[in-house]
Amino acid sequence: MKHQLKCINQLCNCSTLAIAQDDQLETSSRRSFLKTTGAMTALGLAGGMSMTNVHATGTGIIDTHHHFYSPSYMKAWVDYEVSKGLPHFPTQLAWTPEGAVAAMDQAGVQKAILSLASTPGVWFDFDLPKIQGIVREVNDFGAQMMKKFPGRFGLFAAVNMIDVESSLKEIAYAFDVLGADGVGIQTNYGDKWPGHPSFAPIFEELNRRKAVVYFHPLVATCCARLNTGTYGSVIEVPHDTTRAVTNLLLSGSFLKFRNIRWLFSHAGGTIPMLAGRINYFHGNKPNTATFAPNGIEAELQRLYYDTANATHPSSMAALLKLVPPTQVTYGSDYPYVPMNTQVKSLENQGLSLDVVERIKYLNAQALLSKVR
Repeated sequence: MKHQLKCINQLCNCSTLAIAQDDQLETSSRRSFLKTTGAMTALGLAGGMSMTNVHATGTGIIDTHHHFYSPSYMKAWVDYEVSKGLPHFPTQLAWTPEGAVAAMDQAGVQKAILSLASTPGVWFDFDLPKIQGIVREVNDFGAQMMKKFPGRFGLFAAVNMIDVESSLKEIAYAFDVLGADGVGIQTNYGDKWPGHPSFAPIFEELNRRKAVVYFHPLVATCCARLNTGTYGSVIEVPHDTTRAVTNLLLSGSFLKFRNIRWLFSHAGGTIPMLAGRINYFHGNKPNTATFAPNGIEAELQRLYYDTANATHPSSMAALLKLVPPTQVTYGSDYPYVPMNTQVKSLENQGLSLDVVERIKYLNAQALLSKVR
């Protein structure tokens, strides 16, 4: 315990995270945006965001799954892990803003959208005022990074979600004061998944703002102690994304909050594999039209999914079989996964240059474009 707290107190002096691969990102000639648009339209790949809404303002990669840690949050997290007997990753303690920028430069990442890490998110064993304090400190720290490194970072602001009034205030602060790109929330809160009625007022406000809502999974309380021979990040984390997507779908949230732009981590968890099973059990019921008037697959194809730790050929094949390439953004899962490895893995999927460029930055530009 003392060793952990010593690391926290020396957080600002921790060494920069080393990146596993040194190879420089290969550069290739870029096709014109009009040619890309024409090719994608001809392939019938335009889904969700209209192709006409995409503007190629740059060619650097945009990372929509990039973790960060304010000092107070880091201390609370390590204390929580120690108290629960949970494992932690050395990369947490080695993280620094400067190290993140260096890793971005090495991987060819122009901009990273900051968001909190996984378990426990902001779901600590704290009272509400202390949770609110950590959420505000995290968001202010992210905004400071945006100012210190202009153009390199955006922010998916944290929201506590467990209290409606303070969550609405934090949303207003994040968008109106900090200029956040969206909000980043957990897939569940105390075994309440996001389609629960208690969250509806928060999503109503996010819907009014036409916000990007980014979800990061965590190990659900129900399943944290399952003895499967591995730890929760391997199996339970991706499955919780599937729980959140299914819950939002069947509760009618995707239909009710139509202006929200939804982004899910890790290629949607196991959604690409289980989409057919979900459709089999729920796609031909008398009430299906009340939550999926155009069919379940159509609802799933409207969502956005990132590639964080999911650029394995089987994962990418399943995802791109379910959704059009317009709905996929690059995600690194930094610092748990080196950015270089994710970029190179994406480039080695055998996808066309058009599709790779959309995943690297064009789709994120469309997703994150501000509503004027």
